[in-house]
This record gives sequence, structure tokens and C-alpha cells, in this order.
Amino acid sequence: MSSNLINSINGPVVTIKGPTDLTMQEMVYVGSKKLIGEVISISAERTTIQVYETTTGLRVGEEIIGTGAPLSATLGPGIISNIFDGIERPLEDIEKTDGAFIGTGSSIPSLDPERKWDVTIKVSVGDELRGGDIYATCPETPLIEHRCMVPPNLSGRVSAVMTNGQYTVNDCVVKLVDKDGVEHELTLCQKWPIRVERPILKRMPIERPLITGQRVIDTMFPIAKGGTAAIPGGFGTGKTMTQHQLAKWCDADIIVYVGCGERGNEMTQVLKEFSELIDPKSGQKLTARTVLIANTSNMPVAAREASIYTGITLAEYYRDMGYHVAIMADSTSRWAEALREISGRLEEMPAEEGFPAYLPSRISQFYERAGYTVSLNGAEGSVTIIGAVSPQGSDFSEPVTQNTKRFVRCFWALDKSLAYARHYPAINWNTSYSEYVDTLNRWYSANVGREFMADRQRIATLLHEENDLMEIVKLIGSDVLPDDQKLVIETAKVIRVGFLQQNAYHAEDTYVPLEKQLGMMKVILYLYDQCAAMIKKGHAISAILETGIFGEVVKIKYDVPNSKLEMLDDYYTKIDQALAAVI
Repeated sequence: MSSNLINSINGPVVTIKGPTDLTMQEMVYVGSKKLIGEVISISAERTTIQVYETTTGLRVGEEIIGTGAPLSATLGPGIISNIFDGIERPLEDIEKTDGAFIGTGSSIPSLDPERKWDVTIKVSVGDELRGGDIYATCPETPLIEHRCMVPPNLSGRVSAVMTNGQYTVNDCVVKLVDKDGVEHELTLCQKWPIRVERPILKRMPIERPLITGQRVIDTMFPIAKGGTAAIPGGFGTGKTMTQHQLAKWCDADIIVYVGCGERGNEMTQVLKEFSELIDPKSGQKLTARTVLIANTSNMPVAAREASIYTGITLAEYYRDMGYHVAIMADSTSRWAEALREISGRLEEMPAEEGFPAYLPSRISQFYERAGYTVSLNGAEGSVTIIGAVSPQGSDFSEPVTQNTKRFVRCFWALDKSLAYARHYPAINWNTSYSEYVDTLNRWYSANVGREFMADRQRIATLLHEENDLMEIVKLIGSDVLPDDQKLVIETAKVIRVGFLQQNAYHAEDTYVPLEKQLGMMKVILYLYDQCAAMIKKGHAISAILETGIFGEVVKIKYDVPNSKLEMLDDYYTKIDQALAAVI
């Protein structure tokens, strides 16, 4: 009889009394139902395990069985288009056996062991392979080619290869003999510990933007491929909607969407919408390049904590193949709450607002796994992390938001007053920032236009000037302002409504190429410069406003199709004609 018997149960935390043969972070099976758990603390007196499933019905005295391996993700073809829970169990397959709710001890494999893949072998007998080398490929979806790689810790000479054909994920396709003469069978899949970062050859400088087609992001607060961003915002400010837009339109090859602790009905809506969305670039379903990890608020709290690591491990795996991956974590606040609950059950000393003292290090470990890298096989790829933060009461001074701010370089602060005014994306241009602006300057100059960053700076300056002027307006009204300052306010209004505000449901406005973004900025600044010159000559701002030219410029986003940017030139003529009428 094993000595690894349950001594106490406290929610998802289970303990064993006395010394055991288990190791730190080892995956274990708990009780007669074989619930999945992980060792998180070992001492001479007791061993503590967190269980990733509900412990209802578990009893003291039941056996705990070690697996000898850490909690790992299964990596292979079949990940893309799938929907997993926090510990990579396929929810659609579970539904077929257990119904709408996940049964305890469900042991359905992550990847379908019976599905056959059309495999092409890329190596020959006698080839020397190292960790990361690609030995076989297969079409995983119409958009993604799956590249099977030698596990990072393995190298040797190819002793046998199978013929091209159809194989399951567990079939051996290549045999490899290492330097000790031991033969290893390479299948289409491998396992990797979710808490361990996958090794790379080197990190590359972050110099290329992740183009999203959202003007407030691409122009004002850009994010780089391999970068990190946070989207903090209270309830109803549009965090999920913003992430949907980024998932649909950003120029990443693969999207990993982690719904961490979100409401069940909201997660259902996400899954339904993603399955119906058409990828605008390829015409295929968006799910053909998307992985969904759904961990709702009524699922076991420990699995919520693991879901973030599962998502980033899947992202790193596809990065190693040479793909650019964007991972959307919605939301890291729920993940931090899971850490707080487990920490409380472990009776650890709480820090600010009850969160564990190691909250900052956990957040940093997650965001540090982003980057633009060269993998072990020489392929360039990237992982871009965009994490939503849900501060209670929109209080950005709470610990999760403040600690996230320390480790990300892009901060898109959502404003509830903008959201209630139906200004989407509700990113506040006064409290948001991006530290990638300077590093991306060279790319924008070379690929969009030398004047892009200069025009962006002028737009940002006008918005800041308006913010300062509005403080005066609130106190004494706008009538006392001179005409040149009134012009700043009117131009900033054009920028806010005609440029920063974007309609996700309008065919021409849901995605805007960088060339059009630059063209719109040029027209707005031309309007400002021409009006400023007229005011300097003594013309009244009221006469200029009566021409309606400001309203005309606002409509550019709808009236100029993305495929007919030459129509922007007409607006210079319209501005000149309108101002000539004033004279």
C-alpha cells in the first residue's frame, strides 16, 4: 500500500502527512477518480498538492499516485481550431462523453489519437539532427502547416524513416540514435512542462510593429511583434471587444485566446463568435489559425492559474516553427485572484490587498516569455502578449494593474466615460502610452512614410493641448479663449471623432491600412495649418466653422474606401475651396 495518502482537503489544496517520494512540481493523480494535481510544496512534515479539478467527493485516506513528470502540455497537430480547458483537455470531446459539464477525473487525451494526418518526412537515414530540427510536416489547417520538431533536449543520427503517408499523432515516423547508442522514436507529438520556457537560439531586437488596423493603436500607441501590452479597464469598457478586433485583424499568423476566469455566458459568446468569424486575409474561418483556451469562473480555481501557462506554452511551440503568434489573456486579474485564493488556503503571509507576495514575480515571468526570437532550427518567430486587466471599480492603483504596468511596455488604458459615450476603442489618449514608438520609428519611416512619426507627434501634441485647454473651459467657459486656442479644440475634436474613434461594424472602418492612417493625419494637419494661417490674418474661427469643412473631414473614415486612397487628395481641394469662400 502506498504511503502517499490524503491527510487533509481544503478546497483545491490537498496535503500528505510525513515524507513522500514525490518531487517538486510533479504531476500527480489524486484519489480514486485520478484527479489531476501538482506538487507545490514539500517539507519533512507534509507535502502540499493543488488539484486542477473539483475536489467534491474526495475523502481523507485516498491514494495519491505520482507520474514522475511535471505538468506538461501535449504539443502536436490538432491544437489549432481546438477548444481546451485550463489544463489542455479538449472541451468538445469531453462534451460528447460527459455532457455540458466537465466530469471529474476525465482522462480524454489532448490530441485526437485516432485522427490521421497527411505527413511528409523531411529527413533521410544518416542525417544528423539536433533539438528543434524539423523532421516532418503536415497540413494542420488550410492556413497552418504543422512542423514536427526534434525535442530540444534530444540529438542524434537518423536510423530509420517511414514513408510519406497518413499517421496518427502517436505513430513513429522517424527513429533517432543518440550519442550513447540509445534509439528514440519520434512521433508527431511531444510533451513540454508548461511552467518552463522553451529554449531558443537567441533573442532578436524588437523593431517591427504588430499591425492591427486600429488607428489609435497603430498610430498613437503601437505594439511591436514580440512585445507586451496591457489593456486595463473596468466592467463594460470594451476589453474583450478590443481583443476580438486585435485577434481578427492583427498580422500575427496564429492567435491563442485564453479566457481566464471570465463569466460563462461571455466565454460562450466568444467561442460562438470565433467559430463564425471569417479571416479577412484568407477567406477561411478564423478558427483555422486560432487556439481557444476556455476557463470560466465556475471551473476549478487552480486550473485558472494553470491556463495562462498552458496558453503561453502553445504559443512558444508555434513560435519555434517560425510563426508569429499573438496571445490574448482575458483576464490576468482573474488569474491573480486564483493565486490569491490558493495562497490563502496555503496560509501564506498576504501582501497588498491579500495578494501573495510573489504576485509581481509571477506576472513578470509570464510577460517575459514574449519576444522576437530565432529558434533552435534557425527560424524567426515571435510571441506577442496582450493581457487584459480588470481592476475593480476601474481603480488603476490596485496591485495587479500596477505590477502589470511595471513589466509591459504598452499600456492601453480603457476609459469608462469614453465607453459610455460610445467612443470605441475606449482607449484614453491621455493616460495610455507605448514605449515602442522610438524603436519602431525606423520601420515606419522605411515602410509607410518618412513623415509618419512626425505627423503622429503633432496629432499627440494637439490632443494634449486640448486637454490643458479643457481645464480652463470647465472653469470659465470657451468664449474667453482666443481664436487660435478655439481652433486647437475644434481640430482635436476632429482627431477624436474622425481618427481615434473607430467603428468595428463598418466595412471600411473596421480595419484601416497604415497608408490610409497617414493620409488621414495629413488631411487633418493640413486643415489645422490652413485655418491657423487664416486666423493669423484676422479671420474669425466662427466663420470657418460655418463652412462645415470640419464635419467633412470627420467623414473621411467612412467616405474614402481603403482601396481608393487617391480620393484623399480631393480633401485638400475641399479645404482650400471652403476657406476661399470665407475670404
